[in-house]
Amino acid sequence: MEITLEIIDTLMRDCTLCPRRCHADRTRGGSGFCGQDSRIMGARAALHFWEEPCISGSCGSGTVFFSGCSLQCIYCQNRQIALGHTGRPLSPERLAEIFLELQKKGAANINLVTAGHFLPQTAYSLILAKRQGLTLPVVYNTGSYEEVSSLKLLEGLVDIYLPDLKYRSSELSTACSNAPDYFEKATAAIEEMHRQTKTPVFDPDTGLMKRGVIVRHLVLPGQAKDTKRILRYLHTTYGNDIYVSIMNQYTPMPNACLPPWLNRRVTPEEYEKILSFAEKIGIECGFYQEGETVGESFIPPFDYEGL
Repeated sequence: MEITLEIIDTLMRDCTLCPRRCHADRTRGGSGFCGQDSRIMGARAALHFWEEPCISGSCGSGTVFFSGCSLQCIYCQNRQIALGHTGRPLSPERLAEIFLELQKKGAANINLVTAGHFLPQTAYSLILAKRQGLTLPVVYNTGSYEEVSSLKLLEGLVDIYLPDLKYRSSELSTACSNAPDYFEKATAAIEEMHRQTKTPVFDPDTGLMKRGVIVRHLVLPGQAKDTKRILRYLHTTYGNDIYVSIMNQYTPMPNACLPPWLNRRVTPEEYEKILSFAEKIGIECGFYQEGETVGESFIPPFDYEGL
């Protein structure tokens, strides 16, 4: 189904884009859990160098950060924009122009960060941009709390999916993201992403990914059991048909109201044990982070650059 302005209006009048299924009429200024009405709200559009090497490359990923979020994890590094308090309204036409401007700047790809609550509008902007000469691969960067029916709107428009798989335990997903059905919804979403992209494809000259899925997992302090269950699930289900990115950059953010068990970094010993487990079960296609990685160092200024 090709997205039109009429379809966008219909979807926004009774919003069920994400598993929250708020039924908000976003065309009249209403908002659901994501905190956003029907206007696209952006916080930054610029070259970004802190993704996986096959995404950022040497030239940077053309990253658009959207405001608001349907997950809103209590430890979110991008909490400043996830809560929806920071953002600049963009028309679909302006968003299409931004994609083309990032292409002119030499971006390796167009990277859509947390766009799920604006998914129909973003799909429409991609259609406009492709008609006007956008040729870069498109990356959909998501926390994975998505509805399969919504993701189907992106088929043929997105080349690379960069989803999280945050939790296996419903108790953990409830405590951190108020989403007891997270694993069920996220794994169904990742299955749809894999269906759309199939086997990973890389540019033989640059090493950049052209098509495929990279599933990210942020290791949380004291949650090794949950992490191991996630890694085993991904490897058993997909083998080498996806890449897995195991991240150690968790950082308790200032002013976040965190329970004591989340209010510390992951120790090097914890992370090394996770990497050893991944190797033991046979994960070969993946990424890990070396040395000390401070979460705050991965957060760009949300100053409306490029909007």
